Amino acid sequence: MRYTSPTAEDFERLKQALGKTGNDMADLFGVAGGQQWRKYTSKSEPRQMSPQILFFGAARLALSPEELERVIDKMREIGADLDIDN
Repeated sequence: MRYTSPTAEDFERLKQALGKTGNDMADLFGVAGGQQWRKYTSKSEPRQMSPQILFFGAARLALSPEELERVIDKMREIGADLDIDN
């Protein structure tokens, strides 16, 4: 797989377009919190986002609640114990 992470500017643009806070974006992408999210938007040394984290956030933005629940149900079927709202 070839993958290049979005830039810090890309992430900042998405945050502004969604009207979200850093903490909201951290929740959306499943990262630890606003401080962790800021590592992806740092002007001096931005962290590259892994494709798995980006996929999770993009899925939450693109899929309907029913489609997302199907994926979560499959994860549980495989053996995961998760609640994405906590």
